[in-house]
Amino acid sequence: MPRQISYRWRLRELMAARGMFTVAELMPHLAERGITLSSSQVHRLVSGTPERLSLPVLATLCDILDCTPADLIATSAQNLPARRAVGEEAPIDLSARRPKRVRLTPES
Repeated sequence: MPRQISYRWRLRELMAARGMFTVAELMPHLAERGITLSSSQVHRLVSGTPERLSLPVLATLCDILDCTPADLIATSAQNLPARRAVGEEAPIDLSARRPKRVRLTPES
């Protein structure tokens, strides 16, 4: 059965829990650990959900926030309904194919 995987980026929540509310507060912590990102890159990291993230940046964020990658990235998975294979017939609903009976009434 196919599964749909989703995730939620929780950087902003973890920053707030540790008293950091702006990008400017996070940037010096990144710099002292050797991660040089522009303020716009850090802003996108904090305000959005990254599609790609290097492991050194992830490890540094975990060190700064004293957390694990699982704390930063909340994942969930759910089963999807099975899809029909190409050429596979769908079950036939005979009631939809059977004609409706006509009721005749005499003319007045």
